[in-house]
Amino acid sequence: MKIIFLGAPGAGKGTQAEIVSKRLGIPTISTGAIIREAIKAGTEMGALAKKFIEQGALVPDNVVIGIVKDRLAESDCANGFILDGFPRTVPQAEALDKMGITLDKVLSLEVADEVIIDRMSGRRVCPSCGKTYHVTSNPSAKGEDCEACGTKLTVRADDAPEVVRSRLDVYHSTTEPLKDFYQAKGVLATAVGADSIEDTTERTFKALGI
Repeated sequence: MKIIFLGAPGAGKGTQAEIVSKRLGIPTISTGAIIREAIKAGTEMGALAKKFIEQGALVPDNVVIGIVKDRLAESDCANGFILDGFPRTVPQAEALDKMGITLDKVLSLEVADEVIIDRMSGRRVCPSCGKTYHVTSNPSAKGEDCEACGTKLTVRADDAPEVVRSRLDVYHSTTEPLKDFYQAKGVLATAVGADSIEDTTERTFKALGI
């Protein structure tokens, strides 16, 4: 299957995409993770992306589209993939169409803004391997360290409440219109996020028909 996950930052797209990826045996392509790699490496593109992200703004289309196009051309995407974090705008969706990509499902994961703000303030990220945790809903077995590689977990600058509100405003104005775009194509499915990851997964599977 070729799937896109839509939803506000902090809605749980990454967690659910990882679970669906394992169930279907297809890769999850997170543009956020790719961009964070560039930031960590200190590349010119990474520095530019960092400036936008810390302001709660979107990384420019030409940067993101180039990254995604190269990634989808790799062999592990031949039998399907999950896009998490792309497209974020209607022009990006149109660019995806021009690549000749036919989608099976576009899942919109719905979570209220106030719930997201509360969630993201408790999010912790491993700066080495990129694994994400939450202090209450998905804590690391090693406490303040990553259970996968042992690196001390950090709080991302863009998880600060004031930045989260800015990111939500950006999502509602620029990304939410994608729901109408994909509804018109007949591929939109919706799942309402639950309190637990397991319940959200059940709703996600049902919405995707898997």
